[in-house]
Amino acid sequence: MSCRLRLQGPGPIQLYFMGYRIGFGVDFHQLAEGREFWLGGVLIPASRGAVGHSDADVLIHAICDALLGALNLGDIGLHFPNTDPAYKDIDSKILLEKTYALVRSRGYRIVNIDSTVCLEAPKIMKYAPLMRAAMAAILRIAADDISIKATTTEQLGFIGRGEGLTAYATVLVESAAGRGEAP
Repeated sequence: MSCRLRLQGPGPIQLYFMGYRIGFGVDFHQLAEGREFWLGGVLIPASRGAVGHSDADVLIHAICDALLGALNLGDIGLHFPNTDPAYKDIDSKILLEKTYALVRSRGYRIVNIDSTVCLEAPKIMKYAPLMRAAMAAILRIAADDISIKATTTEQLGFIGRGEGLTAYATVLVESAAGRGEAP
């Protein structure tokens, strides 16, 4: 935990503790015919979707990993193993909700999320406002506190060949104690 001094006029020096933590997450999935394409909690029209035990929402999975990592709680596979039938075809928004409950139980809140999705097709940025709104509602933050960017690999590698996609996420969380609040 870091601290900061605040000087206010001739009065006493006040010491404020700041409890910020940063987490990073990444997820990869193959793409295949006959699968729905879920991204950021939104069903996006596409000829192929991501393959996975759940709905394979690569963006939500990366954000979950980032949140868990920020608080040293392991990864998404530890909390929601792909060997557990309870998670077969589960809506990843439920996983995000459960992950956020863990964050809150530790006395933290989300400050902001920055994410990048890497895929060749389909083009996803017109769906970004819907994705941001869907995740913001679950995470109890403003949609403006969630950044979603998209890029391609210029036809290089498995992503460039259209075989899969990946998402990266970085989160900043803040302790309620760091803001002088009860958790």
